[in-house]
Amino acid sequence: MSKLTPREIVASLDRYIIGQDDAKRSVAVAIRNRWRRQQLPDDMREEVGPKNILMMGPTGVGKTEIARRLAVLVGAPFVKVEATKYTEVGYHGRDVEGMVRDLLDRAIDMVRSEQTEVVRAEAERLTEEQLLEILMPQIAAQDMQEDEDSAARRHRSREKMRERLRTGDLEDKMVELTLTQKAAPPGMFASIGGDVGEADIQGFLERLMPSQTKRRHVPLREARVILFDQQCEKLIEPEKVNELAIRRTENSGIIFVDEIDKLASSGKQHGPDISRQGVQRDLLPIVEGTSVSTRHGVVRTDHILFIAAGAFHGSKPSDLMPELQGRFPIRVELSDLTREDFLRILTEPENALTKQHIALMSTEGIRLEFTDDSLAVMAESAAKVNQASESIGARRLYTIMERVIEELSFDADRRSGETIAIDADFVRERLSAILADEDLSRFIL
Repeated sequence: MSKLTPREIVASLDRYIIGQDDAKRSVAVAIRNRWRRQQLPDDMREEVGPKNILMMGPTGVGKTEIARRLAVLVGAPFVKVEATKYTEVGYHGRDVEGMVRDLLDRAIDMVRSEQTEVVRAEAERLTEEQLLEILMPQIAAQDMQEDEDSAARRHRSREKMRERLRTGDLEDKMVELTLTQKAAPPGMFASIGGDVGEADIQGFLERLMPSQTKRRHVPLREARVILFDQQCEKLIEPEKVNELAIRRTENSGIIFVDEIDKLASSGKQHGPDISRQGVQRDLLPIVEGTSVSTRHGVVRTDHILFIAAGAFHGSKPSDLMPELQGRFPIRVELSDLTREDFLRILTEPENALTKQHIALMSTEGIRLEFTDDSLAVMAESAAKVNQASESIGARRLYTIMERVIEELSFDADRRSGETIAIDADFVRERLSAILADEDLSRFIL
């Protein structure tokens, strides 16, 4: 559980996301409340629920990025789902419990990765011994009664081979591996999607399948990876991984439900609105707190943090079911991006587009520079196109930047060793035809 204070969380988010201070403060407090809850006595701890958040704002202003960066920052399992991808129970499609199963899968991957680091040293040692056995097969049974000199010579040979393994001299050498896997007819599990208990059926059927072995000739570097994974599987206890992952899912998991505004009723009582309300009804117990069965165990959703988001252009939060509204007590509105925001986005974040492209061009031996006036023109162009056509927020900068450096990227291998400055005139030249034609800009930018 992260011990970061709200100020520390906001400061970390500021490194990647420009503006939207209210949203950052809200998620920071929600995460800190999780840590506070863990400090409470057991009986009170169970009574304290998560402070779920509803983000309202146009596309591309940072809703998803805030949630995603937050999860990475605190090491929490995280999934992003689109509300419109789910269907009401009884209809063909994904049911809402699938988002909890997906979250548990992320947690299992995280825990397994952590456990791999715990057993890494032993797994690497066993992998090395296994590779030595492949490279230097055991002597035949009739030769086991070798004298001390022969044993010493064999030991020295083995240690020389070990040294060659460690120095990388044998990475391209082809070796033969005998691999064991479950035999299953092609496509047998292809139709199983993981919802409504189907994942449990898949796991059961896989266990019934007989094992089969096959031989493969692979380079030693590939063999090392395969054998290392096998050793980790032996050293890591699956039950422990599942137990830790379920606990992490229940206490630290974050589910980001995007496009929740698309579930809001427009007042009709027929057609697709019925299905949308059905999804809301199905989502309600998940957010309130229920038990979801998975192939790895039962997951309680009482303390999973839900962050819902939507543009709410043609609807408003009050159009959602009252019960669902009540489960998102924190409301925060994200503002549209201005020219000044675009200018800051181009330069300030640690993953700023300019920094990315400078790094990419450096791999070709090109020193790329962006002048201040070039950044101003790109920021102004992004704001102008977003205003003239449908706003896609900061994503507009990606298309503009790609358009500006497209030709340079294509010819980069021929310009190695050059220093290239992107100035305002260069940007205007690359964007002039598109910005002059409003209809064209809707398709190109």
